[in-house]
Amino acid sequence: MSSATLKAPEASPLIKTKILILSDTHGMTLAEKMPSQSADICVHCGDLTEESKLDEFRATLELLRAIEAPLKLVIAGNHDFTLDTSSFRKKIEEARPQIEPELVAKVYGEYEEARRLLLDAKRDGIHLLDEGSHRFSLQNGAKLTVYASPYTPSLGDWGFQYRPDQGHKFSIEEGTDLAITHGPPRGILDRTNSRERAGCPDLFAAVAMAKPRIHCFGHIHEGWGAKMVTWREKLTEKPSHFTDIDNDRSFVVEQLSTMQSGKFDSPEDTKRKEEKASKYATQMFCDTSHCDGDVAPLESGKQTLFVNAAIKGDDDMPVQPSWLVEVGLPRADTTEEPDEPEQIGEATLGRKRTLDTDEAESEERPPTNRRRLSASGRAKESGSSNILCY
Repeated sequence: MSSATLKAPEASPLIKTKILILSDTHGMTLAEKMPSQSADICVHCGDLTEESKLDEFRATLELLRAIEAPLKLVIAGNHDFTLDTSSFRKKIEEARPQIEPELVAKVYGEYEEARRLLLDAKRDGIHLLDEGSHRFSLQNGAKLTVYASPYTPSLGDWGFQYRPDQGHKFSIEEGTDLAITHGPPRGILDRTNSRERAGCPDLFAAVAMAKPRIHCFGHIHEGWGAKMVTWREKLTEKPSHFTDIDNDRSFVVEQLSTMQSGKFDSPEDTKRKEEKASKYATQMFCDTSHCDGDVAPLESGKQTLFVNAAIKGDDDMPVQPSWLVEVGLPRADTTEEPDEPEQIGEATLGRKRTLDTDEAESEERPPTNRRRLSASGRAKESGSSNILCY
């Protein structure tokens, strides 16, 4: 055969992309607890701090700078209330006894100071994402469309929260690759230790309709884990985890009950879980790959990989593993510049300025009774000795 008839192999339409996902670090320094494994993208799903103090933001920025990834995407969580100026202002105004402005400025900063601290970190590849859609061209040649939202349902007065009875609109575009929210959707990796579902039904419906490749979040610390969800071919008018998941074709990748022994476990199960937990503790992450050629490649438009990456745990596991996920992303236009975000959709309206200037994953395995209430934000919302966290 002559060389003229040879054809070069066609490039794959997707580029393998590694995403390191973490959430709910709550200002912990996590020295020697973060993986040295490099990634194409690092994502932090909020609760950068415990009390929204400037020193905690600085500690988290140092943590992010130490992670080997050219692009780092960050959203706020409910604990990061100084990034939500209306909530910050309300806390100051309602504090009793009143707090000296100089003390507030020293500990929490002036209005917008914490936000400026994060925005200045863009020079280190760290991007604070407001609610809305964002586009990136990656250094590995892929392109990425992201939806971000820090909002969670609550009757409290912390940051970025809405009343559960009023709901919230999550405008996730079709074609979104990665949805980053602080809280979970209703019915998926959202069980509390009291066995209640804490996720948002509006968020579930929005994700079901958009079907992003990955939806990552935290907030419910004890919901840590990952689950591959296959969607039913025809969704109901208002999608729900009861009606719109094809449970026969969905599976749990990992969750706490598959790592920690419970009272129903056999000795063999206990040993297997201990070995698995030891492996993750040593490598400091839990990894899963769903690219073409893998055992379970992700089918875009038909499946979504859900990841709860809450890092702060309880006494049984004080530091829960981060997640290293590998998926295929579309190739970028070769004329696009890498790492510079283009905001689209709601994000073009700017942030909301108020300042002057699943049933399936829990029923698949018997629940363990060893886990106590985690040291999550919800425990802090009811009481704290700090000056603005009451």
